[in-house]
Amino acid sequence: MHTLVLLGLVGLLAQLVDGSLGMAYGVTSTTLLLVIGATPATASATVHLAQIGTTLASGASHWRLGNVDWSVVRRIALPGAVGAFAGATFLSHISTQTAAPLMSGILLLLGIYIVARFTIWQPRRGQLGKPVRRRFLAPLGVLAGFIDSTGGGGWGPVGTPALLASGRIEPRKVIGSIDSSEFIIAIAASGGFLVGLGTSGINFAWAAVLLVGGVIAAPIAAWIVRVIPPRVLGSAVGGVIILSNTRAILAGELVTLPGTAQIALYTAIALVWGAAITWSLRAHLAERRATAATEGHEPDPTAAETVQAHDSSTRS
Repeated sequence: MHTLVLLGLVGLLAQLVDGSLGMAYGVTSTTLLLVIGATPATASATVHLAQIGTTLASGASHWRLGNVDWSVVRRIALPGAVGAFAGATFLSHISTQTAAPLMSGILLLLGIYIVARFTIWQPRRGQLGKPVRRRFLAPLGVLAGFIDSTGGGGWGPVGTPALLASGRIEPRKVIGSIDSSEFIIAIAASGGFLVGLGTSGINFAWAAVLLVGGVIAAPIAAWIVRVIPPRVLGSAVGGVIILSNTRAILAGELVTLPGTAQIALYTAIALVWGAAITWSLRAHLAERRATAATEGHEPDPTAAETVQAHDSSTRS
C-alpha cells in the first residue's frame, strides 16, 4: 500500500512537471520503478501504459487553453509512433543502458543552447509563426519516439528543445504540441511492449496509480504553462534538460567524478540556472514596462477625432 501511495504522488508530480515543461514524466516515473526493482523493459512498459491516460488528459487541457499547434502534432506524431513501436520491441530483447549516457550528452548540449537562447536573446521574431518543415519533424519524431521507448522517457527531452531551438513556435505551444502528440507515442510504445513482453511484463496496478496522479495534475500544468512568460519558461526548460542529463551522465560509466566534485557540479548548475531564470524574469518585466510606456504615449485616435469635431463646431 505504501508503494502505491508513493507511486501516486510521483505520478502527480511527474505530470505537473511534464505538463508545464513538456518533459520528465517518463524519466521520473521510470527512475522510481527501477529503484524498487523493476527491469528496464517492465518499467518503461508500465509507464507508457499509464501515459496513455495522462497524455490524453494533458493534451485535452492544453487544447482547451489554446496551447496546441495541430499542424505540428500531425507531422510529428505518426513518425514518432513508428520510432516508439520499434524502440519498445527492441528494448524488450536488448538493453540500451550503455547508449543512455551518450544520448544524455547530446541532450545536455541542447539544454545549454536553450538556456543561452532564452536568457540572452529571444527567438528571432522573423521566424516566429513560420511553419515547421515536415522534413525536420518526421526524423525528429522517429528519433524522439525510439529514445522514449528505449530510455523509459525522452519524447519531451528530445522534441521540446528541438522545437524551441527552431524559433518558429512560441514555448507554450511547443509544450502543448509535444504533450498532445505524446498520446500517440504512448499507444505505439505500449503496443510494442505487448508484442515483445506480453501482458506479464506490465504491472497494471502500478500503471493505474501513476495514471490517477497524472490525470489530477494535467489541468493544473496546462494552466501554469499559459501564464509563465516565454523567456522564463525557456530558461526553466533548459535548466531541467541540463540537470536531468548531467545526472544521467554521471550515473553511467561515460564520466566518473568523486562525490565532492559531483556536489560542486550540481551546485554550480543550480546557481547558473537560478541566475538565468532571474535574468529572464527581469528582462520580461523590463520589456513589459517598455511596452506599457510606449502604448501609454500613443495618441488616441478617437479622442483626436472628438477634439477636431469640437473645434470645427466652435469655429462654425
